Formats: sequence, structure tokens, C-alpha cells
Amino acid sequence: MKATIKQVAAEAGVSTATVSRVLNETDYVSEEIKQRVLTAVNRLNYRPSAVARSLKQDRTFMIGVIVPDISNPYFMGVSRGVEDVVGPQEFQLMFCSSDENSDKEKRLLKLLQEKRVDAILLATAGGNDAVVMQLVDSGLPVVLVDRRLDSVEMNQRLDLVVEDNANGAYHLTSKLLEQGHVRLGVVNGPTTTSTGRERFEGVLQAMQAFGLNAEPMVFNGRFSAGDGIQAVKYFLNASRQEWPTAIISLNNRMSLGVLLEIVHHNLRIPGELTVASFGEVEAGLLLQNSGLFYIDQHPYEMGRKAGEILLSRIRDGGSDSSDVVHEIYSHEVKQLP
Repeated sequence: MKATIKQVAAEAGVSTATVSRVLNETDYVSEEIKQRVLTAVNRLNYRPSAVARSLKQDRTFMIGVIVPDISNPYFMGVSRGVEDVVGPQEFQLMFCSSDENSDKEKRLLKLLQEKRVDAILLATAGGNDAVVMQLVDSGLPVVLVDRRLDSVEMNQRLDLVVEDNANGAYHLTSKLLEQGHVRLGVVNGPTTTSTGRERFEGVLQAMQAFGLNAEPMVFNGRFSAGDGIQAVKYFLNASRQEWPTAIISLNNRMSLGVLLEIVHHNLRIPGELTVASFGEVEAGLLLQNSGLFYIDQHPYEMGRKAGEILLSRIRDGGSDSSDVVHEIYSHEVKQLP
């Protein structure tokens, strides 16, 4: 038979109101009483009603998560980090993929608001600044992860957990230039996203720092493996003398496609083409002596940090622009043997 809150109170020798305060963390309770209540909860295997708790606290204990592609290992890592933080606090995550589509993202944002989620974690496809700020102004906490909004001013009002994209791309490109490469092929995603803009800017800054005036060959896709495949086809469609000697892919999914297509053409890595990836590509481990350069990202840690901010904002009822959190992760360039 399912235990009730009255039975827990009787077991702990306290009132039902005290049990409620302990479980909901709504008021101060001495450590001794808190331990008595928690011991009784465990002994009786008491599980409070999620519906009743939601109504009482005016919360759904749901957090919406919108990312471009939930199947991307990077966003899997972010999501796992978030879940490991908010899960123990009995929050559930509602995952959505925008597919790099601003209109779909807009619909998802409104859907999550209608579902009365307690907060939203967003890796934006871009173009929805006004919608995001409407949600924030309504009191719904929104935390940005991996990507910024288009407006610098609006970013200042929101918590964000992002990477130092420009600096990471700068150092990744520099590794190729230090080896003497001057003909670069750049595989990038949409420049409507902050990651696409910032990483490409880092590439250009590195080339300028090394005194290269030539424009790199550029292929812009949508951060997918298929785009990486198409990019290599595009580069190799030029005459052999104009092929890039090195390809820098600014996203891990595109990097997978790049490697697959290079192998398909029986080209040696790094003998005929050197490859650098913004993000680790597990498939690179299957290649012998690839010498693949890659940016070591930290999606799980970023997810945990985002989860901590989400919980804080939910408890505080939103964010104050004077105490927003901007957590920026730097990178290290590594190389596969």
C-alpha cells in the first residue's frame, strides 16, 4: 500500500507541514528534523504526487531543451550533463530538435511555453531573438548553450554557456599554417548561427596573422555529415593543382562526412590531405596515422554548468540582468597519432 504524507509525519514525529517543507525545500528546517523526515521517507518508500506538487508549487518540473540535432554526439553530451544535474532534483527534460530551421525553432519555443515548462535551454538556429526575449520578459527563464543570439545587447541579458569559438578556430587553423599549408578548404555551417560566424572569423584571423592574403576555398552547409561529404566533392572538383592541401571542418558532424569522402576517394590522410576538425571525431580513431588535428570540446561539462544555472533561475524566478552568468569554455588543440 502506498505511503501517505501523514504516515511519514507520524513516523518522523513532525507535522505534515514540516514534511512538506523538507521535501520542497521551501523554508528552513533544522538538520536534525530534516534527517528524521528523510529517514522516514526512505523507510516508508514514500513518493510524493508529482501532480500535487506541481499544483502546489506552480511548477511542472519540466525543462524544455531545443538543440539543432539531438542525435549529434556533441548535443548528446550537453543533454546528459544537464540531466545529471536537474534529474536528482526531480526535473524532467523535454527534448526538441530544430533541424537548424528558425521557423521550426520558433514553433518549438511557443510550444514549450504552452506546455508551461519551468525553463528552456536553447542552442539557437538564429533569427528568433524577439521571440526569445518575449519569453524572458514573461518571466520564463531561458539559458543559451553553445550559441549566442544575433543581438549583442540581448545576449547581455541572458545566461549563456558557450565556447570561445573564434579563438579555438584560430589555434586550429594555426596548426595547419605552421605545417606550411597555404591552400585551405574550409567546411562551415550556416553563418546565421553564432558558431558559424565566430569560427570562420577565427580562421580568417589566423590566415591574416600568418600573412596569407589568398581567400580559402569555402563550403557552407548545415552542420551535417552529408555537408562534409559534399564539401570534399566540391573541393576535389577543381583541378588537382588547385586542390586544398588541408581541410578544416568547423563542426564534428561535418568532419565525419569529410573523412568518409576522403577515404572514399582513396586519398591518404595526411599524405595527400591534412584534416583539422572543430570537435573530436570518433571515426578518426579508425584511421591509421591520420595525424588529425581536433579541438577538444567539453559538452558534458557545459551541460552540467547549464543545468546548475537552470535550477538557480527556476528557484529565483528568472534572471536579473545584473547577475547574468556568462560561462565561456576555452579549447586545446590535440592531434591523433
